[in-house]
Amino acid sequence: MSRVSCKAFVFGVMTAPVWAADLPFEEPVFPEVDSAQVELGRLLFYDPILSGSKTVSCATCHHPKFATGDGVSLGLGDGAKGLGPDRVADPENLPEQRIPRNAPPLFNLGATEFTVFFHDGRLEEDASRPSGIRTPLGSEMEMGFASALSAQSMFPVLSADEMAGHYSENEISQAVRQGLITGPGGAWDLLSQRVEAIPEYRARFDEVIGEEAIRFTDISDAVAAFLDFEWRGVASPFDLYLRNGTEMETAAMRGMNLFYGNAQCSTCHSGRFQTDHDFHAIAMPQIGPGKAARFESHAQDTGRMRVTGDAEDAYAFRTPPLRNVAQTAPYGHSGAYATLEGVVRHHLDPVSGLRSYDIAQSIMPGFDADDMRVLSDPAEVERIAAANDLAPIALKDDEVDDILAFLNALTDPQSIRGALGVPASVPSGLPVDQ
Repeated sequence: MSRVSCKAFVFGVMTAPVWAADLPFEEPVFPEVDSAQVELGRLLFYDPILSGSKTVSCATCHHPKFATGDGVSLGLGDGAKGLGPDRVADPENLPEQRIPRNAPPLFNLGATEFTVFFHDGRLEEDASRPSGIRTPLGSEMEMGFASALSAQSMFPVLSADEMAGHYSENEISQAVRQGLITGPGGAWDLLSQRVEAIPEYRARFDEVIGEEAIRFTDISDAVAAFLDFEWRGVASPFDLYLRNGTEMETAAMRGMNLFYGNAQCSTCHSGRFQTDHDFHAIAMPQIGPGKAARFESHAQDTGRMRVTGDAEDAYAFRTPPLRNVAQTAPYGHSGAYATLEGVVRHHLDPVSGLRSYDIAQSIMPGFDADDMRVLSDPAEVERIAAANDLAPIALKDDEVDDILAFLNALTDPQSIRGALGVPASVPSGLPVDQ
């Protein structure tokens, strides 16, 4: 069905609404993948061997049980036990703090349009850099990553709160704290040696790279290939509507009308995956430890400004894609909202949402911390409010319900399950989060 007939099919007239021209009919583009590399990446993704103390895998915070997230606002990485909302701090090895930002979902990240990563965009494709990627490592960045997704997938192993571990408790955390990241003896090299020493991994890498020594870029390229293949969400009811005019439920159709029309959601949530890949300040409530260096004492998170140094970027965060959004709670860079309705209503009047925020709207695993430091500071709240880009929009309750129906129509159940699923075991022999 052509675009014109598709619109006529839905609206019963040959003249489509003005906003219909903004509908993302173009199909997403994904790279070709190698099956041996994908399977290798799957094992590495679920294997705690890539964490300093061998207790945390990528899947600990990005598990299919929780739609590739962890089901909490701000998670606990190294120093905790369990999975998802049941994860608790280990009293014998307490975390230093919560992970400062919400674990983002992993759907469709292999699509070629995704060139910017993390909530603040601190890693992105940049042709002017020798590595082709701009990262916090600057000129020290390793060469040879196949993509920005490959580079992004391996930065969590350097984070003390996520995977590296406490200072002096293992050789990886020691290397990170000493600033030894790249090159011989750096954290990435030490992790590569770990993987190289496991016979099954060595044999699997032989199929992918030959008999060369395993470099960290080989590990990250494999993980990226798996991420690309495993969670492609392109068969939701909305996709079917775009491809052949198959109507969604009536409420979802009304919600789409609002989303691309009067509610102005598509101003930022544009494109096939409902993101403009840009950064916007929407007065999202800041909870948890904030994004601060270890020597800083504040709990602020100024978002994109931490990357660019530009005051115009203060409190701006990357527009999240919305595929499977109904399944990926909590929402916001700090996971401030546990429900989809909560975060939708925040968008309608961000400043009011910020000023009336109650931390009961979040899902926080038990941990002794002052999670309301920023929101207890009137001056900082006013700074967040002043940066807000969104004007209030008045919608009736039934219109909010229709938008929620449309957002539910972005769900692709097969992509949530994943193409290959969780392996029963991994080559290191370490426990796998099931």
